[in-house]
Amino acid sequence: MHSPRRTELLAAGAAAVTVVLWASAFVSIRSAGDAYSPGALALGRLLAGALTLGVICLVRREGWPPRSAWRGIGISGVLWFGFYMVVLNWGEQQVDAGTAALVVNIGPILIALLGARFLGDAMPPRLLAGMAVSFAGAVTVGLSMSGNGGSSVLGVALCLLAAIAYAAGVVAQKPALGRASALQVTTFGCLVGAVLCLPFAGQLVSEAAKAPVPATLNMVYLGVFPTALAFTTWAYALARTTASRMGATTYAVPALVVLMSWLALGEVPGPLTLTGGALCLAGVAVSRSRARRAPEAAAVEPRPERLEESA
Repeated sequence: MHSPRRTELLAAGAAAVTVVLWASAFVSIRSAGDAYSPGALALGRLLAGALTLGVICLVRREGWPPRSAWRGIGISGVLWFGFYMVVLNWGEQQVDAGTAALVVNIGPILIALLGARFLGDAMPPRLLAGMAVSFAGAVTVGLSMSGNGGSSVLGVALCLLAAIAYAAGVVAQKPALGRASALQVTTFGCLVGAVLCLPFAGQLVSEAAKAPVPATLNMVYLGVFPTALAFTTWAYALARTTASRMGATTYAVPALVVLMSWLALGEVPGPLTLTGGALCLAGVAVSRSRARRAPEAAAVEPRPERLEESA
């Protein structure tokens, strides 16, 4: 058994891996999305992820999840792995990247609200303050990246649906992680999502025959790393903390997307974008910090006992 401190560090490291890989997904989606339609891209990504996860499960002899975990796996698989990926891909074709990032980033706020309602998650002041700072940063990044006339009502609605599906999927996944391993929950959730996207199989086959090699490689990358690896590290970290804190951690994604776009695509961010990215990271730091008041409380507690002894 790991010590509580070591467990906390491992969970933080897993969350960091998730955030970095999910940020890289935005760059890959931008490339693969030119050659693949939303449904085909989601199915190709999920098939690559499910194959990778399936091989790992066989090597590790994970087996099937217990029956009590299937409800959470099924709901998260339908909403997050399936519906979310298709709708987000579609939405990003209707709006500019900044608007998409702005709307989707209400997800962590919805996770906090749903987590408090259905999971009994605490909402300490530091978490709320950090989320407020990070959301302000996400708004700043979104406004700085938004182009004139690049948005549509349909696109904004699709991104809003993606955010709702993401939040509901995370909250549904949390109880399943108390009954099955992170690898099992991720693998079978990915399989559920892939089955949901099977109607797009015809599009995937026809588009793959015409797509340039870099676009197909980006789709495979999305399946192996931002899906198979990142969703597993996410589940590992989520099993060891609250859904609200994990949701707040994803506010680091917009800042990393800005950095990766700068390095990989040569898109130089302006001062407003950099300011928003800094706010996102600062908010995550605040939301994951802990108040240190235990020593003060311990110092105060003995006083009533002393009064009773002297009485």
